[in-house]
Amino acid sequence: MKDDKLPLGRDTGYPDKYAPEELCAISRAENRNLLGLSAELPFRGADVWNAWELSWLGEGNRPAVATAEIVVPADSPRMVESKSLKLYLNSFSMSRFWSPAEIAETIGTDVGNCTGSRVDVTVTPIADTEARNASRLAGDCLDSLPVRCAHWDVDADLLLADENTIVTEDLHTHLLRSLCPVTSQPDSGSLQVSYSGPKIDREGLLRYIVSYRRHSDFHESCVERMFLDLMSRCAPERLCVHARYQRRGGIDINPFRSNFPEQPPNLRLWRQ
Repeated sequence: MKDDKLPLGRDTGYPDKYAPEELCAISRAENRNLLGLSAELPFRGADVWNAWELSWLGEGNRPAVATAEIVVPADSPRMVESKSLKLYLNSFSMSRFWSPAEIAETIGTDVGNCTGSRVDVTVTPIADTEARNASRLAGDCLDSLPVRCAHWDVDADLLLADENTIVTEDLHTHLLRSLCPVTSQPDSGSLQVSYSGPKIDREGLLRYIVSYRRHSDFHESCVERMFLDLMSRCAPERLCVHARYQRRGGIDINPFRSNFPEQPPNLRLWRQ
């Protein structure tokens, strides 16, 4: 994917005065059309962005620092381009704001206008987050399975399930890797699959996830493709696919897609 209007992959300036015009949107429709998705989505979910380097000028022009959680719903018509969000958040650094609440309201309004949807934002001062511990994904880790990986193009045929054995379980891996469709830079992270239904073959699931290693797509689209492939090949009654990507430019992106209402907690993993 190449788009001359996007800052990703181009040399840009770094504004330090409030600049909402830096935000760039990407339509979800193009990638979803490639996946055969219609307007009626088979999942719920959100893209949870954690910004770790948020700073602005507070009382007395004294710098303030905080983290921000930005939640963009999966049914928004657009998603925000990652570098544009970095530039936008950097533009707060020499701008005056009175409180974290004002910052949260401003970000929610601007990113909401960009994505065409309500966006929930929480801004938390560093003093309230510095004691936060790293968490672990739920269930069994697949990474020690003695599998031989030979598929470097995404292959849904690797997914198998035993329809005679019905289970409810959580599985996860830290071997997720895909490529940015604009810059071809690698994006690494962890993935949790939570489901109820026919027992998914764990070795096949790990091979399938590893087959994204050379796949070029946005984080959000990778997770949606995984959700669709698992539903098609394994027919779970309940399914949630939750990716926790490592941060880039001080921001990590964590999409989840689910066909049941529960929202996974916004964990911080050891690599994040």
